Amino acid sequence: MVAIMCRLGFSRFSIAGLIASAGFPAPRTLAWLAIVVELALVVGFLTGAYFSQASLIAAACVVFLAFALHGPSHWSARLLFAAAHGPGRVLALRT
Repeated sequence: MVAIMCRLGFSRFSIAGLIASAGFPAPRTLAWLAIVVELALVVGFLTGAYFSQASLIAAACVVFLAFALHGPSHWSARLLFAAAHGPGRVLALRT
């Protein structure tokens, strides 16, 4: 997905444009780095090689992107409430 978005250039719908709007330097380079990391994660997940390490890297990427590109100013109150209070009685698994 990032490879397709990177080919779009610096429009507001591309990953490089998103990186540039967040204020990071060298957005096209970082977009290509994201492509390489995502492809390495796909290979790690599909082959099962280094699955644990790939999972940790993927989790770190998600947390970084949540704070760097979306930030608390874009999070809704409902999402924060759900994160703080859990799924509730209806959605919780009964063991």
